[in-house]
Amino acid sequence: RLMWSLLGFVAAFVACYFFAEQIYAFLTQPLASAFEGQSGRRMIFTALYETFFTYIKVAAFGALCISFPIIASQIWMFVAPGLYRTERRAFLPFLFATPVLFTLGAALVYYGLMPVAIQFFLGFETPGGGGSLPIQLEAKVADYLDLIMTLIFAFGLSFQLPVLLTLMGRVGLVSSEFLKRNRRYAIVFGFVVAAILTPPDVISQFALAVPLIGLYEASIWSVWLIEKRRAEDAK
Repeated sequence: RLMWSLLGFVAAFVACYFFAEQIYAFLTQPLASAFEGQSGRRMIFTALYETFFTYIKVAAFGALCISFPIIASQIWMFVAPGLYRTERRAFLPFLFATPVLFTLGAALVYYGLMPVAIQFFLGFETPGGGGSLPIQLEAKVADYLDLIMTLIFAFGLSFQLPVLLTLMGRVGLVSSEFLKRNRRYAIVFGFVVAAILTPPDVISQFALAVPLIGLYEASIWSVWLIEKRRAEDAK
């Protein structure tokens, strides 16, 4: 299963490398939209090899996204033989929910967080004059792409919270009452995680913390439904 997963990733990497420029254009579109209509805007690289390794990272990013269903299916085929038929039917929906939730988290970064964060940071530019030098953004290619790719993965993984907690509830590691009792700690933890993963501005932190809290509440409801169904089957 590991070999098939690695083969899928390598094949996707080779394909994505040929489309690295298009993937790069897609990832930089939020910044390009913010600069629309402004002349002289550009992105820079300061090391001779920086652009080459940037395309390597972009290709690896695209390959990981494309090969994720292959890797997930291989994990499932590794685990499934050790499960009862009823357990396989119970776990199968989570296999489909995982990429959907990851995509929702990535979309929130790309279409919601990045445009707002870019406008926030561009607000610190100054035109200069009167003996002072202007302050203008000249973003490094590697720094910008590291930021947006890290945020996409961070949000995508954070959106797996309902899957994780529901699976823990199904095997009896947590209960809905336990999750309710610890709601206040989960809220604090959500804001701490958001402060670590997002850029240092309040808007970005709330953009991650609020969905995380909502997903936690959805997890409580999901675990409660599992407990209710379990109680009905026990009668």
